[in-house]
Amino acid sequence: MCPPEIALLKTCTHYFLHLAFPVVIAFVFYRKQWKKAYLILLATMLVDLDHLFADPVFDPDRMSIGFHFLHSYYAIAVYFLLLFFKGNLRLIGIGLLLHMLTDFQDFVLWCH
Repeated sequence: MCPPEIALLKTCTHYFLHLAFPVVIAFVFYRKQWKKAYLILLATMLVDLDHLFADPVFDPDRMSIGFHFLHSYYAIAVYFLLLFFKGNLRLIGIGLLLHMLTDFQDFVLWCH
């Protein structure tokens, strides 16, 4: 269990990486269509729908990577392969891998 100030920092970091950092990616790499790119990156958060199949749905002490089927190592391999395509597929791959990295750091780099 994290002390309250660390728990707050962990939560802020998590949501920054999910919501604000994609704006940076979209604006830096997709400047002409940054709004569209940002919306696609946000849409990749739908990958968390696989949490609905878990009991409990949310467990702060559970590592998402390797537990939920859309967070499996096989799925991550597919997300990596999306980087080799152009256009929206690459952007989806970037968003999904950023999501996996965010979930990974949330569990590994902070107390739980």
